[in-house]
Amino acid sequence: MRAVIRLLHFGYHQAMSCIFPVAIFGTLILTDTFRLPFIHRYDLILLLLLTVQYLMYRSGLETLDEIKVICVFHVIGLVLELYKIQMGSWAYPEPGYTKLLGVPLYSGFMYASVASFMCQIWRRLQMELTGWPGLASAGLLGGAIYLNFFTHHFIPDFRWWLTALVVIIFWRTWIIYRVQGKTYRMPLVLAFAIVGFFIWLAENIATFLGAWQYPDQHGSWQLVGFGKISSWFLLVIISVIIVAQLKHVKAGRSGSR
Repeated sequence: MRAVIRLLHFGYHQAMSCIFPVAIFGTLILTDTFRLPFIHRYDLILLLLLTVQYLMYRSGLETLDEIKVICVFHVIGLVLELYKIQMGSWAYPEPGYTKLLGVPLYSGFMYASVASFMCQIWRRLQMELTGWPGLASAGLLGGAIYLNFFTHHFIPDFRWWLTALVVIIFWRTWIIYRVQGKTYRMPLVLAFAIVGFFIWLAENIATFLGAWQYPDQHGSWQLVGFGKISSWFLLVIISVIIVAQLKHVKAGRSGSR
């Protein structure tokens, strides 16, 4: 019975950590179902998501430090979007006043939602990392992963080499988390893969709802290729590095008092 209660408790915190990603899907569904004549859909999505973030902060669901991390990831995602749009990787076909070089500003929130989930679940499950390779190794790897998203259009794609490096560098890194006083652990690389897979599922839902379109989806919606799981796997690593560094700095501040 205790195991069932812990499982429900774990599921509850997972669900609460997904509030912002769920809000994004709800907004996409709402704005696709009910089109308002006086505002473009992309503009309305941005307005609604800004409101959700404000309410989450005011209600205490997110802290100021977590908002800062989300903003950083929003910018990281938006820069990547601006580049990928120019390279024709995908498109945002609908009009909007809040579009920059063809990219609606709300798009950064889809990347920020990953950081939001990471921050929430980290705090709720009292997560810690053991065997962390250090900021130098993790930071350089994260920078190389992010750079590869840009350079693979001109030089060979090194994602599989980077994936191998991820396994090597984080092989001894484990996530320690707690559910109702009981401690569990999981290999960090496995957590990367699980989150990457679920983001891929979310991506399929988002493209089905018209959040953006890949070239093969212009005529009709198609399932996003399984190869995109590797992209999200690598992107999750960047978010974990940023969140882990935030938690490390905060722990250092607390320990010095």
